[in-house]
Parts: sequence; structure tokens; C-alpha cells
Amino acid sequence: MRTTIGIDIRMLARGNKSGVEEYTSELLEHMLPLGGDIRFKLFYNGWKKEPLDFKWLELPNVELKEFRIPNRILDGTFRFLDLPKVDSLLGGVDKFFSPHIFLSSVGKSCEKIVTFHDLSFEKYPEFYSSQKNFWHFSMNPRQQAERADNIIAVSASTKQDLVEIYKIAPEKIKVIYSGLSMKVKKEVLPQEKIYVQKKYNLPDNYILYLGTLEPRKNIVSLLTAFDRLKKENTFKDSGLKLVIAGAKGWLYNEIFTTAQKFSSRGDIVFTGFVEDEYKPALYRGAKLFVYPSFYEGFGFPPLEAMAKGTPVVTSGISSIPEAVENAAMTVNPTSPDELYRAMREVLTDPKLSSLLSARGYERAKIFDWNKCAKETLEFIVG
Repeated sequence: MRTTIGIDIRMLARGNKSGVEEYTSELLEHMLPLGGDIRFKLFYNGWKKEPLDFKWLELPNVELKEFRIPNRILDGTFRFLDLPKVDSLLGGVDKFFSPHIFLSSVGKSCEKIVTFHDLSFEKYPEFYSSQKNFWHFSMNPRQQAERADNIIAVSASTKQDLVEIYKIAPEKIKVIYSGLSMKVKKEVLPQEKIYVQKKYNLPDNYILYLGTLEPRKNIVSLLTAFDRLKKENTFKDSGLKLVIAGAKGWLYNEIFTTAQKFSSRGDIVFTGFVEDEYKPALYRGAKLFVYPSFYEGFGFPPLEAMAKGTPVVTSGISSIPEAVENAAMTVNPTSPDELYRAMREVLTDPKLSSLLSARGYERAKIFDWNKCAKETLEFIVG
């Protein structure tokens, strides 16, 4: 009998490019064509939502089911009434897969599979705004984890958190690594590098951070370490600059006020949001990529930098060591001194820089969306 799988794609309605949206769109692009003998019904709801423009919508075994129920009302009925049943709304499905912790209810005969990206909101609520913390509370992730028939964790670190914090049975959790976009892996042509350098007013010699500007990313420690570097004779007249690339998140003011306090402020470049198509050239042009985040469920940026052959210094906590293994220098993110020493070592030791570049390039190859899609589909089907 033909299996029918429902998939929650409400996270694509906002038109954002956060990690969850990228995970969902990349996974569907690679997974839906694999299931020729499987029928997919996509649950797309929202009073106001972005129009979808994906090639996988044209597949003969894919059916888009659109609804216009305000999500706040829908979330409330899911949470307090356990209604409506999404499998019934979709006209009947055998399994329902949610790539994120959006609330949903299904009937007893429908299996539910949920992807958990991290539990940072449980471990470090101070990293989030009160609005975001309330959203996590309202999604009731603990109950979702308990009620799910199976769970996908994007890292062993996330699986461990699910077991330790929510007391979820480890046997119902499977770790499936996400992939890296082919856009990041593609070769950077010389003219592309020149264009991006002009577009973002980049120097020839720079250290790069790329990610959202928010407290969790620990950018203040990076600024502190960079300022210390610039006071040394080795780097004082080197033309070395620090490029901070990414959109403003929340509580970002401390980052800008800290940068202005340092004597190195003239050597710090803020690019703002960088579009995906320009990221490969940005990574490729950097002498060093630094990502001192306090916590990551997976952490794409260090791996993206590795895919471009850029040496990486990053945090030795949560899922990051698991992702980078011995292909990056890892540090204690709470120690600006340790971060400074690691950055200095890579920048002054050409052999170490080349070694990290080579190791990182090879390490990034294992994170493949085709592999992720195959493993995910097999796990959902069971």
C-alpha cells in the first residue's frame, strides 16, 4: 500500500532565511524526488503567507494543501483542545513530519516525527528576547518531544540534551546531520571575489565573523581579542581588519558600543546582512574565520568557511566540536584570552593555517544534503 506523508511547511510562510527555513527548503528539495512511490501532502497555513516558488512543488507525487487559519488561533486550539487533527485536514496521511517544533495535533493512527535543532532556549533563556522565550514556551517543546513517535536531532549534542533535559528515551531519537548548500561549495571565480570585495568595501587582509548579531554569538569577546591583536607590533601595520558580517538580531547595541571603545575601531568593518550568493566569496577572501558562539544546535558558518578552505577558530562547546572535529582550533568561548591566543597562532603560523585549511575542506565534504535527505526519508518511512 502506498505510504502518504504529511509535512509541515509553515516555517516557509515567513520568507525568512534562518537556519530552520534553510533546513526545511534544502531537505525538501533533496528528499521529495527520492520518494517516487510515496505521496507527499504539504501543510501550508497562515492568514498571510509568502507565495512558494520551489521546483519540488511540480513533482507528480507532491500535493500542496493551503489553509488560511490564523496561526495564533491554530496554535491555541492545538495546545488547549488538541484539535484540529492535521492528518484529517490533509485528507488522511500515514505519517506527519515537522521539520521544526511548531505545534500540531494528529490522530492516533498517524505517526508523528519532529526535528529538534537545539534546546538552547531551555539551557540559556537569557540569550533570547522575552517575546522569543514566550514563543518557545507556547510551542510546548517538552510535550512535543514526549508525544512524538520519533525524533530527528541535528547533532549528538542535541540528542543528549533531549535525553537529559526532557528525559526522552534515546532509542526514539536519531541523529541526522544537515548538509551544506551547493551554493557554498561552488568554486568562487576571481571576478566574483572582486565584485563582493567592492560591494561590501572589504579590505585585502581580514578576519571574518558571519552570523546574526546577538549576545549568543559572543561577538564582544571577538572584538576584545581583535583589539589585543592590533596592539601588537606584528599586526599594528599589517592592514589586518575584522569584518563582522550579518544582520542585527536582538540586544546588538553592546556590540557597536564595545567596538567604538577600542583603539582598533577604525579596523572593524560591519557589512550588515549578506545575501547567500555572496557568502562563498566572503568566506574565501578571509585569512581566518572566527565563530566564538556560546551555544549552537549545529552551527553552519564554521563548516561553510571550511568548505571554502578558510582556517577556522571556533568554540569548543555544544555541537561545534562534533561538527568540526580536528579540522578547526576550538577554544573556551568564555575566555577572550584563549580566543586571542588561538587567533594569533593561526595568523602567525603558515603551516598551521594550511593544515587547518586542508582538514576543514575535507571535513566539510561529509555534510551532504543528499545523504541527509536519504537518511531522513528512511527514518520517516520506518
